[in-house]
Amino acid sequence: MHAEFLSAAQQLADGVLFERALDVDASGEVPAGNLDLFRDAGFYGLWTPREVGGCGFDELERLPILETLAGGCLTTAFVWAQHGGGSANAARMPSGSPLHARWARALATGQARSGVAFAHILRPEPCLFAERSGDGWVLRGVAPFVTGWGHIDAVLVAAHEADRLVWMLLPADEAPTLTSQRLRLAAVDSSVTVELHFDGHVVGDDDVVEVIDYEDWLSFYRTGLRTNGALMLGVAGRALKLLGPSPLDTELDAARTALQAAEVEEMPDRRAQVGYIGVRATSALVSSVGGRAITLAHHAQRLAREALFLLVQGQTADIRSGHLRRLGATESQS
Repeated sequence: MHAEFLSAAQQLADGVLFERALDVDASGEVPAGNLDLFRDAGFYGLWTPREVGGCGFDELERLPILETLAGGCLTTAFVWAQHGGGSANAARMPSGSPLHARWARALATGQARSGVAFAHILRPEPCLFAERSGDGWVLRGVAPFVTGWGHIDAVLVAAHEADRLVWMLLPADEAPTLTSQRLRLAAVDSSVTVELHFDGHVVGDDDVVEVIDYEDWLSFYRTGLRTNGALMLGVAGRALKLLGPSPLDTELDAARTALQAAEVEEMPDRRAQVGYIGVRATSALVSSVGGRAITLAHHAQRLAREALFLLVQGQTADIRSGHLRRLGATESQS
């Protein structure tokens, strides 16, 4: 089953997504038709078990599919990849619970789509807060990076409540107390990434996934840093295909193998290794192409901008330190 999904991903990436990628990059919004292709191929079920309509794949089975699709069109793949958090959380809720009944199968099959709003909780200063009120919670503050707005039906939101996080799966609908402001990005801009503003937005307990201590969540989060690395592998791999055979091919293979095999404590350095090859591969392509590479009609500039985007997407302080060391901006540690 996995081999069939990977083959379908390769055909979609090479036969459709890559051919459309420059147009998507310039259009300002990922076409709904691209996301429909992911749904029709069953890719929205990558994060969920078969009993709710998903694929039942584990993390290592997902990685090559993510890499392949990112190498076709990162913008489309990035919007789709945000779906995993909401879909997985809906599926793990108790059967018969309101969240499970409303979202689990719909998200697993791609009948509904989800995004995430939790990049902010890695910041030193909290910016989105949940306050207990009656039979629910009241949200105030800002979620600064929410991708796919207008293409998603639900959004997985995390907000601070003292030293805990309140996780909610909310309808992605604007309201007087929930508004969006679009961000303009140097790469992947057609993902329609917005800043969400919560102004006394009321959330009922039925929409709450869990309330968890921040440190407990952070320990769990560190186990999932592999996934974002697969996106950079896809961009780097596409650049190297366009470049032609080079010693960088071996480095890409080594980075992929190291990322797949990494233990939790090794993950930041393995992510930095992947980031480094991504920047070098895309820069090499730009250099090899020459002046045409910086025209909007050439994939080289798109891939180079996407590699820079992925340097900071899903980044932790440890990954940032690893990038800076590899790029020569800080002293190497023996």
